[in-house]
Amino acid sequence: MKIVIPGGTGQVGAILDRALTAAGHDVVVLTRRPRREREVGWDGETLGAWAEVVDGSDVVINLAGRSVSCRYTEANLRAMMDSRVRSAQVVGEAIGAAARPPKVWLQMSTATVYAHRFDAANDEATGIVGGAEPDVPGYWGFSVEIAKAWEAAQEEARTPDTRKVALRSAMVMSPDREGVFDVLLKMARLGLGGPVAGGRQYVSWIHDRDFVRAVEFLVARDDFTGPVNLAAPAPLPQRAFMRALRGAWGVPVGLPATKWMAELGAFALRSDTELLLKSRRVVPGRLLEAGFTFEHAEWEGAALDLVRRVRATRRGAGQ
Repeated sequence: MKIVIPGGTGQVGAILDRALTAAGHDVVVLTRRPRREREVGWDGETLGAWAEVVDGSDVVINLAGRSVSCRYTEANLRAMMDSRVRSAQVVGEAIGAAARPPKVWLQMSTATVYAHRFDAANDEATGIVGGAEPDVPGYWGFSVEIAKAWEAAQEEARTPDTRKVALRSAMVMSPDREGVFDVLLKMARLGLGGPVAGGRQYVSWIHDRDFVRAVEFLVARDDFTGPVNLAAPAPLPQRAFMRALRGAWGVPVGLPATKWMAELGAFALRSDTELLLKSRRVVPGRLLEAGFTFEHAEWEGAALDLVRRVRATRRGAGQ
């Protein structure tokens, strides 16, 4: 197939690009700074010559949007909103104008759309889409509004001949440098991988190979439309999540961090505490109902696999 990935130069894009290219597909990446032969320039906001690669493609997987790894200032939150909504709108415009539109458009979304909760898991049918929540910073609600607007931009696009799926993805765990797993592993190796603010908050995640397999599954299944949770079926509290990661690497202890310590750490990393403190208890209801099987359903085994791959890569690089 010919697969176009707008915004495909980040961690998740690199995962998909590698896997889909290795599977024999013709992958084209849309990026603001094209460097390779298979990359095409675009600005993520306006139609241009790049739309020609969408016309005649089989699949579009839009990943474009400003990184969430930043301080949640008013300006950064607005940039997150605008970059996601406008890129989804212009991808929809390109698909709608195509003489031969793609059969399916997978649009990245986020598991952050669901409420901060501990009592029950969020699936697509019964999950609570976040709103006003007690005991959390008010600006957390803006992250939910970003996710809702992101999905609405796809839903409202006039693409009658293209099936549309919104990928409500949890954190994608891969051995790539600077990815979320790499950051968490560094913390564990430094002895900082203990519970944060008590560690009750749930962590939802998905192994990179299951993420790719789920994308392939959704492309092949023409009965899927609308939001789909891409998350392993066993989210777990942050304290247990980090304990398993420390065990996979062989780190005996991890220092705990209070809420104010997390705030200082996030400030130093130019990130935000929502990424550490929000309880994301998300499960893949629709995938499981459709018979999708996870190769890495439990975090302990997934962490062992990812650590093995990290070590193999670093041995190969002589590090």
